[in-house]
Amino acid sequence: MSETAADYTPITRRTLHDEVLERVRDMIIEGRLEPGQRINEGQVGAQLGVSRTPLREAIKTLASEGLVEILPAKGAIVRKFSARDLADILEVIKSLEQLGGRIACAQASNATIEAINTLHRDMLALYATRDRLDYFKLNQAIHSAIVAASGNAVLVEMHTTLQSRIKRLRFVGNEGPEKWAGAVAEHEDMMAALLKRDADALSEAIGRHMDTTLVRVREVL
Repeated sequence: MSETAADYTPITRRTLHDEVLERVRDMIIEGRLEPGQRINEGQVGAQLGVSRTPLREAIKTLASEGLVEILPAKGAIVRKFSARDLADILEVIKSLEQLGGRIACAQASNATIEAINTLHRDMLALYATRDRLDYFKLNQAIHSAIVAASGNAVLVEMHTTLQSRIKRLRFVGNEGPEKWAGAVAEHEDMMAALLKRDADALSEAIGRHMDTTLVRVREVL
């Protein structure tokens, strides 16, 4: 049987920038760098074992994502969001995901939908072991994958930008067994609707998930 390059997943090599970026982003998401806190480059660099140059490049990227603000004479500050900021962002994310989900139900390939379902099953396995950070990363990947399944590059770009800004808030919003279990149940409903290509049910499930996310996160602001 002949094989082509398309039969293989390309090997990607992570750069130092990618590694530092992910580590600092995780520090923000987990609250080791708190909202409103100044990022001490010397201290964080020492913790990560890197010089200031790759750390500064990572901070610039986080600033473009909206997780960090770079202020004159103050340096890099972890961005702090108000309840109003959160409500506004989640309202737009909800609309983007509902639109992306509708298009995905109509147009996505069976292989694409099954790949999202695989992410969902992997997420459930992490929930079973209570691995919160890796669970959260897969959770967010599922939201992104549903939008990406629409094939609309503009929709994906808008969603990625907004989702990045509130990762920390969404992570802390699932603290506590009841909140976490509720979020998992909502994802189960979303996945069931997507597998059936039921656009109305998926839109309703996404809307309900976003509305309850807002309630959960507001409690920790």
